[in-house]
Amino acid sequence: MEFDIQPILENEKIVLYPLQEEDFEALYTTASDPKIWEQHPNKNRWRKDVFSMFFDGAIQSKGAFKIVDKATGNIIGSTRFYDYNKQQDSLFIGYTFYAIDYWGKGINQSVKTMMLEYIFQFVSKVKFHIGAENIRSQIAISRIGAQKIAEQEVTYFGEAPRFNFVYEIAKEEFYG
Repeated sequence: MEFDIQPILENEKIVLYPLQEEDFEALYTTASDPKIWEQHPNKNRWRKDVFSMFFDGAIQSKGAFKIVDKATGNIIGSTRFYDYNKQQDSLFIGYTFYAIDYWGKGINQSVKTMMLEYIFQFVSKVKFHIGAENIRSQIAISRIGAQKIAEQEVTYFGEAPRFNFVYEIAKEEFYG
């Protein structure tokens, strides 16, 4: 089944817009806070040269979004759909980060719920790569019902391989 992995998605607080080349500076302004990356496998992603490689991978994925706060119009982070697997009827959601002002306010759960509601029209399973040391993201993804199913070394675009956990949620579990 053909489907769009870069639609505009919106709820009462947030809009996900397809990431564009011209979004680099505004998104980097958000991403340049080292605290965002403390638990991430690549702790240097706050550096412009490292973030530039991350951004290039996001653009090339054709599934990346900028996350915009509807109240302020500010770009508050990014996320993406990636690695669609037709045989497994699955797709990944990941590469997500938020400005620290938005942590602990339900934004991640809101964004993930919106993405899952959209993508479960087309696939039966969604997976997530979570850094092995990223406790904050492991807790957050568990709150939406995803379960750890594997451990895997992941090579991020233009970066060295990093150890990750793989989480999964099935459509029937999400709606169950």
